[in-house]
Amino acid sequence: MPHPTFHPTLLAAALLAAFPHAEAQTAAASDADTQTVVVVGSRGAARSALDTSVPVGLVGARDLASTGTLELGKALQELDPSFNFSTTFISDGTDIIRPATLRGLGPDQLLVLVNGKRRHQQALVNVQQTVGRGSAGTDINAIPMSAIHHIEVLRDGAAAQYGSDAIAGVINIVLKEGVGKGLVSASAGTTSEGDGDTYGASAYHGFALGSNGGYLSLAMEARKRGETNRAGLDTLRVTPARVTQRIGDSRAKDGYLWTNAALPLGGGELYLFGGASKRTGEAAGFFRPREDARNVPAVYPNGFLPEIRTEVRDASLAVGYRGILAGDWKYDASFNHGRSELVFNERNSINVSYWYENPCKCESPFAAYTGTLGFHQSTFNLDFKGSVRFAGQPIFIGTGFEYRRDSYRIEAGEPASYQYGRTNNPALVIRDQHGGIAQAGIQGFPGYTPATQVYDGRHNTAFYIDAEHKWSDRLTLGSALRRERYSDFGSTTTGKLIARYDPSRTIGLRASASTGFRAPSVQQKFYSSVSTNLNGAGVLTDTLTAREGSAVTRAFGIAPLKDETSRSASASAGIVLRPAPNFSITADLYRTDIDDRIVFSSTIAPESGACPTPAACPIRAILAPLRVGQAQFFTNAIDTETRGLDIVAEHTTRGVAGGTLVLSGQLGLNRTKVKSRHSQSAVLTGAQLFDDAQVTLIERGQPRQHHVVAADFSRGAWNANLRANYYGKVQGQGFTAPFIQTWKAKWLLDLSSRYALSKALSFSAGVNNLFDTYPTRWDPQRAAPFPQMGFTHCWETCPFGINGRTMYARAEYAF
Repeated sequence: MPHPTFHPTLLAAALLAAFPHAEAQTAAASDADTQTVVVVGSRGAARSALDTSVPVGLVGARDLASTGTLELGKALQELDPSFNFSTTFISDGTDIIRPATLRGLGPDQLLVLVNGKRRHQQALVNVQQTVGRGSAGTDINAIPMSAIHHIEVLRDGAAAQYGSDAIAGVINIVLKEGVGKGLVSASAGTTSEGDGDTYGASAYHGFALGSNGGYLSLAMEARKRGETNRAGLDTLRVTPARVTQRIGDSRAKDGYLWTNAALPLGGGELYLFGGASKRTGEAAGFFRPREDARNVPAVYPNGFLPEIRTEVRDASLAVGYRGILAGDWKYDASFNHGRSELVFNERNSINVSYWYENPCKCESPFAAYTGTLGFHQSTFNLDFKGSVRFAGQPIFIGTGFEYRRDSYRIEAGEPASYQYGRTNNPALVIRDQHGGIAQAGIQGFPGYTPATQVYDGRHNTAFYIDAEHKWSDRLTLGSALRRERYSDFGSTTTGKLIARYDPSRTIGLRASASTGFRAPSVQQKFYSSVSTNLNGAGVLTDTLTAREGSAVTRAFGIAPLKDETSRSASASAGIVLRPAPNFSITADLYRTDIDDRIVFSSTIAPESGACPTPAACPIRAILAPLRVGQAQFFTNAIDTETRGLDIVAEHTTRGVAGGTLVLSGQLGLNRTKVKSRHSQSAVLTGAQLFDDAQVTLIERGQPRQHHVVAADFSRGAWNANLRANYYGKVQGQGFTAPFIQTWKAKWLLDLSSRYALSKALSFSAGVNNLFDTYPTRWDPQRAAPFPQMGFTHCWETCPFGINGRTMYARAEYAF
């Protein structure tokens, strides 16, 4: 009998045969503003997505609006099955900056561009047990959808073209431009449970700059999201049983201001784009019951739920000048600066050691500033492109230079957020309510300490050259070579070959092979934190996240971080079929092998029991003199292999019931395997550095199957869209090891409609997750004690969240 998860793939494949949709181009037939050519993936002339030598998907502004969501990451996930945007909760900063991935790889293996220029990464390092653990990707929700014209998704390794972070692929976000176009919109939504209310408003307009075609586009957006809570009764920690946790989306408020401008000047064009956003979130931690040693009953007689309040400040600005040289050569000089800051505050909490300090002070702050993470990136580019003739034929050349500086900052919190008593002296004995050693720091998210403060960075330079030649009407060949030098770990050279062969107008064959790399991020190099907790023996213990080159990593023999490489195999091969003018199918196989992937290690704890000699307990012998109870760190520790298949198709029929019907489908299949775990340490094995729970998160934390099938019908002023997303099963054991919890595969169905009262005014409404589908429930016995504490569905991996059915309505006015 076939494996159960194969049946939905067969169903989706059958649907594809009947009605496909190429590369999320749903609106191409009905939206005149949708871009139908792409520039990402080649420095040659723009071309249609079906004519590229590597797979590129297109997502238009109307596609994004049709999802009904206000988050760019969630909208893109519903439209492109190669993109994953896992839902997170009770995960500190990851609650507000969720991990975005491509083709089942890591968040930091996906490069994001805006108008073809590299975008900065997020300040947050994902150190909780979530998808993307140990990475610092790009905060894709920092870009408002109201500013976006279309998105290009390059599903192919492109480090040889764009540099570090492009092992999985590239997302290029193209901003709106032009004069005289304007749009205002307002939306509201809620869930079928009556919580999670969302409100959004946006405005966009293009203004003229001068009289020679210059423009200034402005986009403003604001949105508010209420919390959702799908926690069950807590039967373990309180009597009588009641809901003690908040499990779901956190409260959030977001504001954006973005611009895109160009001005003809001196025979060329001066351009500028970028924007700023501020987003605040209120997430919950773990409930502390009355009798918990981390509680003070005199303050919280019924226990308390700490609240983590975060503020994300993001800003970027790119300025450049492009012009024409002799012949058909063009140049582009630009400077791009971006920053991401994440500010932490704790509320509804307490520092137990402050309260019980001898003699009893019986006071403690209930809120505290716990620190700030900051990332800054400055990039200068000088690019040239044009053609040279060889044997009488033109060869398109793109070449250039890049200088980039990345810096990272950790700012300590206020003393009450991390101290053990007011003197922060671990030699003092401070007793909690049960007579044990009192916990240090504010409860929930303890603050960063002065010892973990840092402000450091690095720079790198790069030279690249791309060449592409159309040898005949049927054959196109291309290559790319890139050389980069980093100030901290040295140099690397990557290359790529591409080919496109069209034996007829209805058939195209395409392939690529490349090497790639990803430099260790400055977040991974410089991040450090200390939390003081009780160990298994009830002793106050420092758990240290040690940065590169620290005493702990040196003692274990952990070498400085080096680049990840995909030298052994990174390739794709595909076919493009156009059997009819209104029908297209593409299928692309790919494989990406990555060696020396940088991971966040498992917790390294000292051996338990008696130790007659230091040799009998080598971990304890290292940690004890350093006064560290437990340690974690970043290290190059695993090699992985990712294989997959993307099938995309679209069929358009005109004249159906007097309208146009676009039937579409996309099949995404991928599988990542950890080939080996290795250790640089003579003390730690690869399995100790990266345990089975982390292997499961890498291999099964993201769906191996994600399919999207849709029908879009337009007639006159009416438009209706029906879309189904299939998310394959996921697994995790980060909280239940050795038991592996499985969350089964699910179909989700979305329905929306739009009516245009006039060319200017339109209304739309929709229902997402029409049948109120939820992830599988936790196993009540083998996943204990989490179900007993109120955890009902997923946690460490949640592809589509736990909100259930949502409804929304939107009004738009174009001018």
